[in-house]
Amino acid sequence: MRYAIFSALLSLSFFAQAHPGGTNADGCHTSRKTGEYHCHIKKQDREAKQNTKQSGPAAEIGHSGEILKLDYEGFTVWLDCSKRGAVKFRYNAQHDTGSAKRDDKFFLDPAVPAECQQTSAKAYDHNYDRGHLVPANHLDTSASAIKATNTMTNILPQAVNMNRGAWLLTEEIIECYRDIDELLVIGGVIWGDNPADDYFIQSHGVKTPDAFWKVVIRGTVQNERAIAWIMPNSQDATKKNLDLYLVSVDELERVTGEKIPVTDYAKHEKPSQSWLIPRGCNKG
Repeated sequence: MRYAIFSALLSLSFFAQAHPGGTNADGCHTSRKTGEYHCHIKKQDREAKQNTKQSGPAAEIGHSGEILKLDYEGFTVWLDCSKRGAVKFRYNAQHDTGSAKRDDKFFLDPAVPAECQQTSAKAYDHNYDRGHLVPANHLDTSASAIKATNTMTNILPQAVNMNRGAWLLTEEIIECYRDIDELLVIGGVIWGDNPADDYFIQSHGVKTPDAFWKVVIRGTVQNERAIAWIMPNSQDATKKNLDLYLVSVDELERVTGEKIPVTDYAKHEKPSQSWLIPRGCNKG
């Protein structure tokens, strides 16, 4: 088992949510608070685009160079236009009070420029899944939020054993612990430069990431705790191997260039094992 982790990565800052002020004819403006130029999709434009074959929930889009910040219902994805894929995602996993069913249709986002996203919503092959960055199950209070998770901007090629193994286990941990504390979940992609598994450039216009990372934060102030993983996009990344991918938050920051909003003392802790699934937890 081998994989490369690249530290020379694009460092992204989290963008402020407030954006007062009017918009121009294109529905865009510069936030007086942040200086960020971004666009709002007009209701009539969104409805028109959703009547096309590439239908589905459209994101509110913020721009920062080649990075698009896509605000969907319940989660945010940062999309790198040069890669046609995500570099980061973020959401809050709240107490499980919903039971909306998972949607089985995948689609392109009609609001996102074609040159910034994948060219197809079809299934991958070569033993890779359409892997979710933000899982539907954690947004099951809203059918529309669940549908939004199937937008291809939230999907990347994930090795079957990883998607249904180590990555799935992190989702199950979140599913159980969100009933104990509200969780902040931040994750992202390590693209790397391994051409050997880039099977989907012709079919989808996207390369295959080398690895994925995820941080889960619970509690506040002196009770704040965090757990972090960097896992290879490999068939070896099964559930039983999840603990091999544990890292401290400060180590993850060094590798990815990200700044994770965790109190300093919690950044240095690396658990000896992943958080255990509580007895009786309903992972559905």
